[in-house]
Amino acid sequence: MVLRVLVAVLMMALALPVAAQVIARYTGIIPVYLWTEELATFIFVWVVMIGSMIAVWDGTHFHVEVLRQAKSPFWRLLQNGFVLVLLILFGLLFAWYGIEYTKFGSIQNSVMMGAKMAVTHISVPLAGFVWTVFAVYRLSEAVHEYRQSSSSVS
Repeated sequence: MVLRVLVAVLMMALALPVAAQVIARYTGIIPVYLWTEELATFIFVWVVMIGSMIAVWDGTHFHVEVLRQAKSPFWRLLQNGFVLVLLILFGLLFAWYGIEYTKFGSIQNSVMMGAKMAVTHISVPLAGFVWTVFAVYRLSEAVHEYRQSSSSVS
């Protein structure tokens, strides 16, 4: 719920610099501020990363049906478990290498706003960590569901 509210607030905040940029470019009423483009990019990066966290929680982010959904509880566990294990691995990779990426961003400043690039770069390891936590939770749910279905059959 917190992530959904945060992404909604960021989407509303994203509208402000984008609107200012459009008004400035096409009407001339206000001067063109280049920092609005940078700010919109920073907000957009956060919207994408938080949106991906929500999608992992909902189980919709990396969901591509190549094979038909298995009918057997065991095969369904294998199908879902395989995807979740891959998601955990990618989450760990994003978290691990994202730390170095953030360190690199901490020594850089944005051109127009002068903000530390780490402000956006930190979204990468944070997203990786959250993906991992959510995917581990979903995997434990899948295992629990399999155990319940297999115990009810016997």
